[in-house]
Amino acid sequence: MEILPIPRTSPAVDDRIVADSPINRRKRFPRPDRLFLLVVLAPVLAAIVYFGFLASPVYISESSFVVRNPEKATPSLLGGILQGAGFTKGTDEVYAAQSFAASRDALRALNRNDAVERAYTRPEILVFQRFNAFGMSDSFEDLYQYFRKKVTVQSDAVTSITTLTIRAYDPSDARRFNAQLLEMSEQTVNQLNERGRRDLVSYALDEVAAAKAQAQGAGAALAAYRNQSGVLDPVKQAEVQMQMVSKLQDQLITTRAELAQVRRYAPDNPRVPVLGSQIGLIQQEIASELGKMTGSNRSLANSAVRYERLVMENEFANKQLTAAMASLEQARNEAQKKQAYLERIVEPNLPDAPMEPHRLRAILATLALSLLAYGILRMLLAGVKEHAQ
Repeated sequence: MEILPIPRTSPAVDDRIVADSPINRRKRFPRPDRLFLLVVLAPVLAAIVYFGFLASPVYISESSFVVRNPEKATPSLLGGILQGAGFTKGTDEVYAAQSFAASRDALRALNRNDAVERAYTRPEILVFQRFNAFGMSDSFEDLYQYFRKKVTVQSDAVTSITTLTIRAYDPSDARRFNAQLLEMSEQTVNQLNERGRRDLVSYALDEVAAAKAQAQGAGAALAAYRNQSGVLDPVKQAEVQMQMVSKLQDQLITTRAELAQVRRYAPDNPRVPVLGSQIGLIQQEIASELGKMTGSNRSLANSAVRYERLVMENEFANKQLTAAMASLEQARNEAQKKQAYLERIVEPNLPDAPMEPHRLRAILATLALSLLAYGILRMLLAGVKEHAQ
């Protein structure tokens, strides 16, 4: 049997065979890093597809307002300027307007005839951005939680200017909802004003009514006592009677002196019995007048005590009525001073271009976060391998 010689290849052919081996091919074209594909490339591609092609455009309508109160002062420079123009801070009313704009009552008023639901369930909206896209969130509470993410109310503590922002997928919807919320917030401030003014004046009116009833009762009691006793003023009546008693006493002294003189110079004078009888009558009259003033339940002394008490009660009731009337007038003035007003600075605008999403910014943010996560994971895996070896 003839043995044939093995053909020898040239060096160039051998080098080409070695270069085309699988090992050298893996060295020239290394396999892609699966971690990089999973952590960086996949999220960035998803962000490009979502933000670049799928995400629905969002239109933003903004409005600004300030609540002014002529009684409250503002320490800031701009607040001083606004105060000079009739604008001052109304902190409580601002908080009330902010709370109402993001409340369930406001949403319930906006959603008449399902206006809010229809605005956020349009078919052109991306299914993941749409309200109740899968038919599993059809309650009012679900709608409220969804709508809260579309309403933003921010207040500047320095200028006291509040900005109301509405996000919608149609510019007309954004402007309409913003205008309606602004109007309802203004109505809320007006209702607070009306309630505070009504409560303040109502309390003062109640005080006036009570004081008037007390004054009328005191006056009626005094008039009834005068009619019952038949005396207009016991004190003045007692003064008159004291003057009468004083005159009678003077007359008695004069008569006694005359009687003593007649008895001394003409004891048999017929005027002696007349003067004696006259003295007795004067003494009886003095005793009668003094009896009217003191010594019985119907005397002027007892009547004066009760009369003075009734007069004092009547004067006190009249003073209370006067004070209550003054308080009512002051309450009305205070109610006018505490009036708060919602002044619109910027009306709700009609957006002509979508402001969200920020597509390029979102893609770059996704890339940055993905690279950061990739670097952290690579460091962790390297540490684990080193520890295992």
